[in-house]
Amino acid sequence: MNNRFSEELFLTNEAGKMLYHKYAEHMPIIDYHCHLQPSEIAENKEFEDLGEMWLRGDHYKWRCMRTFGIDEKYITGDASYYEKYMKFAQILPQLVGNPIYIWCALELKRYFDIDEPLTAANAQEIYDRTKKLITEKHMTRRWCMEHSNVRLVSTTEDPIDDLRYHKALNEEKMFTRVITAFRPDKAMFCTNADFAAYLDKLSAAAQQPIGSFADMLGALEKRLQYFQQVTGTTVSDDGIPYFNWADYTPAEVEGIFAKARSGGKLTRHEIDQYQSAFLFEMARIYNRNHYVMQLHIGTYLDANTSHVKSVGQSTGFDCCDDAAPVKGVGELLNNLTTIGELPKTILYPLDGTKIETWAILAAGFCDNGTKAKVQLGAPWWFNDQAFGIQRQFEACANLYPVSLSVGMLTDSRSFISYPRHELYRRVLCSYLGSLVERGEYFSGEEELKKTIENVCFNNVNEFFDFNVEI
Repeated sequence: MNNRFSEELFLTNEAGKMLYHKYAEHMPIIDYHCHLQPSEIAENKEFEDLGEMWLRGDHYKWRCMRTFGIDEKYITGDASYYEKYMKFAQILPQLVGNPIYIWCALELKRYFDIDEPLTAANAQEIYDRTKKLITEKHMTRRWCMEHSNVRLVSTTEDPIDDLRYHKALNEEKMFTRVITAFRPDKAMFCTNADFAAYLDKLSAAAQQPIGSFADMLGALEKRLQYFQQVTGTTVSDDGIPYFNWADYTPAEVEGIFAKARSGGKLTRHEIDQYQSAFLFEMARIYNRNHYVMQLHIGTYLDANTSHVKSVGQSTGFDCCDDAAPVKGVGELLNNLTTIGELPKTILYPLDGTKIETWAILAAGFCDNGTKAKVQLGAPWWFNDQAFGIQRQFEACANLYPVSLSVGMLTDSRSFISYPRHELYRRVLCSYLGSLVERGEYFSGEEELKKTIENVCFNNVNEFFDFNVEI
């Protein structure tokens, strides 16, 4: 029975092994969607220990630790990173079949050249070894990105952010280019208690008054252009936990906006109208400013309200939902197509069981002149593991060409999560290899090389106009 990390992980056939090691293994990374903090990249501090590298801000691990009944003190509480690490080490061997087990194995191997499994018995020894290496190699935030051959990373910021850290980073000559994604969610969630206060902050950031829905859009576009000016970004990001298209008139939307800003209670239909108008107009803004529209669809946020109240948001209490139906998003795309203003778009449905229907929708809105204009994004959040990736390949290659995909992203707050790109590439090559060995693909190695290199790097570089040179 094997008790060491295998370099043939997920490579289940000989053709897949050849394709991965020959073409995919050493391709550089473009991580076009993550939640790293630009302040940490700018400050570039050395990590304290493996506990900090693994457990600082990682809600995947936090969620898992809770299932084992570990006290919150050792998850998001005031215990030291060493104490949190030791608690996590106790449960890691029991995470059989869970992606966290594989992610941790990959991270130990790639950053510390440790190929033995972490257990409670060797936890102290591995802690000491990794802590020594962190000091010897001066493992900082930037070191992790450079070590992983990350050529570009896109963080995610609110329109009111002043981008001070991005400005500082742009003045340095770094191996990894750092840009930002424009995320205007707080302007769309008009029922939030802080909606009016947020508009005041947006007004101050844009240096213009906001007295109407049209004014708000003008302020958002001004900030979007500022984001592009500072970092050269072409990346937007809209989260839509629920969405149903509802027709509206400009007058109706202005009335809803005024009502929401004054704290009035909106009907479900009014919310649908406002969100429809918001996404439609933002898409037009993206299109004329040459941004890619990313729609993250179907999150069920803050499911456990009592724990969110005590611990905070984005700490492991979010779930999946199907409250943003395919038809609702389809109506948005259709209305934009009708006026000729549909931007490049990536759809990220969180409900992986319905992935085929989203693939069909994406294919229905591609048109002349732009390759893969609307496409499925990588399996994300609860789907970014071998099963979810394989499921998407198996299901969606029948409906949308895998070869056009912009590949993997981390969607992570961790600086050592880049092996998730490796996992994706391994599953991709194994999938392609299985087609070859079953006789279902026989166009030759050169064509598969092109596909692999495109999915790993070239497609995303071209789709977002990043112009990263290697």
